[in-house]
Amino acid sequence: MRPPPNPLPRPDGELQGLERAWRRPTGWRALTVVNNTSIGLLYIATALLFFLLAGVLALLMRTQLAVPDNALIGHALYNQLFTMHGTVMMFLFAVPAVEAVAVLLLPNMLGARDLPFPRLSAYAYWAYAIGGLVFFCSIFVGLAPDGGWFMYPPLTSTAYSPALNADLWLLGIGFIEISAIAGAIELAVGILRTRAPGMTLDKMPVYAWVMLVFCGMVIVAFPAVIVATALLELERAFDLPFFIAQRGGEPLLWQHLFWFFGHPEVYIIFLPASGMVSMIVPAMTGARLVGYPLVVAAVLGTGFLSFGLWVHHMYATGIPELLLDVASAASMAVSVPTAIQVFAWIATIAAAVHLRPLRTPMLFILGFFFTFVLGGLTGVMVAVIPFDLQVHDTYFVVAHLHYVLFGGMVFPLFAAFYYWMPFVSVRPLSERLGRWAFWLMFVGFNLAFFPMHFTGLAGMPRRVYTYAQSQGWELLNLASTVGAYLIAAGVLVFLVDVARNCRPSLGAAAGNVWGAGTLEWLPSAAYGMRSVPLVSSREPLWDQPGLAREVEAGHHFLPNAPAGLRSTLVTTALDARPDYVLALPGPAWSPLLAALGTAGFFLLLTFKLSLLATAFGVLAVAALWRWLWDADTGAPLEVDVGAGLRLPLGCPGSASHSWWAMVMLVMVSASIFASLVFAYLFLWAADREAWGPAGRPPEAASAWLAAMLLAGSGAFVALARRGLRKGRLAQLGWSLPLAGLLLAASAGLDLYAHWGAGQRPQASAYAASVYAVAGLQAAFAIVSLAMGAFTLARARAGRLSAERPACLDNTAIMWLYTVAQGLLALALVHAFPRLGG
Repeated sequence: MRPPPNPLPRPDGELQGLERAWRRPTGWRALTVVNNTSIGLLYIATALLFFLLAGVLALLMRTQLAVPDNALIGHALYNQLFTMHGTVMMFLFAVPAVEAVAVLLLPNMLGARDLPFPRLSAYAYWAYAIGGLVFFCSIFVGLAPDGGWFMYPPLTSTAYSPALNADLWLLGIGFIEISAIAGAIELAVGILRTRAPGMTLDKMPVYAWVMLVFCGMVIVAFPAVIVATALLELERAFDLPFFIAQRGGEPLLWQHLFWFFGHPEVYIIFLPASGMVSMIVPAMTGARLVGYPLVVAAVLGTGFLSFGLWVHHMYATGIPELLLDVASAASMAVSVPTAIQVFAWIATIAAAVHLRPLRTPMLFILGFFFTFVLGGLTGVMVAVIPFDLQVHDTYFVVAHLHYVLFGGMVFPLFAAFYYWMPFVSVRPLSERLGRWAFWLMFVGFNLAFFPMHFTGLAGMPRRVYTYAQSQGWELLNLASTVGAYLIAAGVLVFLVDVARNCRPSLGAAAGNVWGAGTLEWLPSAAYGMRSVPLVSSREPLWDQPGLAREVEAGHHFLPNAPAGLRSTLVTTALDARPDYVLALPGPAWSPLLAALGTAGFFLLLTFKLSLLATAFGVLAVAALWRWLWDADTGAPLEVDVGAGLRLPLGCPGSASHSWWAMVMLVMVSASIFASLVFAYLFLWAADREAWGPAGRPPEAASAWLAAMLLAGSGAFVALARRGLRKGRLAQLGWSLPLAGLLLAASAGLDLYAHWGAGQRPQASAYAASVYAVAGLQAAFAIVSLAMGAFTLARARAGRLSAERPACLDNTAIMWLYTVAQGLLALALVHAFPRLGG
């Protein structure tokens, strides 16, 4: 696998074909753009907007707390401010910002022309932007949530929060998390399947490893908060008592589900920032990253251990001592892989042969070292159970949280802005203004948050809108307020720098001003790189002299636009050998319309506007149908990709990128189901006696019949696949409808059996849990039926064949998962009460 040994000039028509295929839309059609560079820049700009908005809320809070007994802001508005500040920072800035940087950088860093699902990236962005902006505007009409960014029941139940504020948070944030999951699936498939030839797993940039772990953590962790928000909204809207103790519910269930997402999210935010550091430090020092295998192992270890830390937030809730001890040990153990990364960065700096001038990106990295290490030390302190019980819900925890999150994510992110600006801009950002921005932010941050350790130790509680002068906290709070305004001044200097110097221009960017060694610094245009390079090391620009010239001349792989289409090279997951050419979709209105419909559906449901919400839901489905209709319809074709290699245009079966995406979607679905199973079992364990008479399931005959219907449905889907492989489309025409009929009958029969047995979801937490499990199965059945209808429509339109079976393959993956989940759900709600209840 090598490029031609004696490169010849490429035909001029190849470059013209590339430019024609990747031409950007103009005018109003600019809203239809889908390529990663444009979407990535929009993503980053929107995330920065939310950072600024959340920062304004923080300044208002700090102004209120600057002096004792301040009457500037009342307690009701203050509750909205701190709830919105935390929500926007965590959900609308931190995770979207790191996803945005990845969308912008990863394709070029991996040697790809784009991510494998450009329209999915566009949909994820528009859904996030539209939903997030509408959610934030709620504060201007008095509908902002006020129950804290953690939204603990029963304070957020209907009894204590009857207004729509909490509903807006629940539906809005649950929807935004779906957008984040979509982005994670896109990035994961891109990292695994669109790397440059020769970029084996051990040659991937650390940032790619970090983002792969990030995607896995999002896929596993985010469904827990989606389930939590769904259960609380069902309680608020339909009186299903999941968290109402008087009817067998348990408010503590919310904390378990929320923090199973919430504490891994700290590392979901930190790990991408650490990946940025691992890319910037070698470029700034001219030395290769020391301990690459250990750093990768540390990233994997951090991702694994982070899931054992959720009880870290629940020491004061009265949970069993054994669980406290395990969480405490995990909280301390996670510092080990983090320390490995820190020492690797320090060793890389020490390994530099010649010390380079201290540039702005490195200043922010050094600021990150100081603040994050200090935050890690206080993290070990709050992991000690007796100490945590003393400082729980005090400003000590506020200080720790910001040293970890702001210090561990925001400083590396600003380093990334200064480091990668020449990647997209005609000129880099100013060194002089960058130093001003850093020192204002660094000094301001420490002045704002370091005194909070002492206010917390002095007993000042979190989330209070004022305090008495007699408490003696006024000087520390005044210092924190001054520090907050210094941070704002530093951010303002950065914005001035961006306004003066940021001039995005693909094809004419400043380029590799740092002398870095990774692929994103190869010359690029709207189509990405002129050709996809063959690499042989982790720093190919350092180790392969002339690579940039060869790539720009089109002497490597895929120097053209096969069949006039946008395309990128798909390689094998382990050893990155060329597998096939992936045709990429171009600009379209469907992602924007689907995002608008989805956002409108969720947000209008909040205001109980059911008919209008349904109309937006129909818009979303129609746009999604149009989006997917033209996918994978071309005839089998082999194309020349250079170096004498011919590859198929597209690929069926388990080697295809869509198959990998569907498998990841099944992982998300399994995580949703597992979270709901946990909720069911937790409520049973919390009050087993209350589940006595109420816990009797319907007659076993209904469960057996439902199981047989499910099994039959799966068998007919398998028959449909077999028929398509043998070219018998007529077999597909009757087997898939029969499978749908059996699947729908199974879901309906189970719900009817519970209703017929006298169970009502409002009666008890047990009944609510049963209906939640059965309802989830019904929802998956509806999704599978919709996919089946789409597959049949494509078959009848001549867009499905034995050579192009991807649509049926993907439908079968979701369908068979739904069957398996249904069998497990039946065992849970029918067999478990008889065996364990």
